[in-house]
Amino acid sequence: MTTLLPPDIGIDPETRLHAAVKAFTQMVIETEHLQRTMLRFSLESDTVPRDLPLRKGRAIGWFEDALAPLRPQLTEPGVHQLAVAIRSAVGIESLVWLTDVAGLPRDQATELMLWAAQALLHHALANGLPNSD
Repeated sequence: MTTLLPPDIGIDPETRLHAAVKAFTQMVIETEHLQRTMLRFSLESDTVPRDLPLRKGRAIGWFEDALAPLRPQLTEPGVHQLAVAIRSAVGIESLVWLTDVAGLPRDQATELMLWAAQALLHHALANGLPNSD
């Protein structure tokens, strides 16, 4: 599996998540025109999202990698659930809404996505995760 983390990142989950989200949002910004095209295609009723090259769910794995030190505390399913929650707040979908609808400049939008990811992490650590039954 590829990683968005530098090799010497350490084990602090907040530092690791910050690095992963920062790298991911930078990648989204750098490939925004392609990301928007894939998003547009994924919204077509006859498209199978998994058939789109940029819609493979890799970010969840990258965020799970960043959150790996929390597995003893949150469990494997808990880390996955938190990674999914973070992905819901970070990516092209969020960028489109924050820039096109909310009218934020890209730098503010990416900072807000980073803040949201950290807020989800802090909330999960302080309050646990929602019941996934």
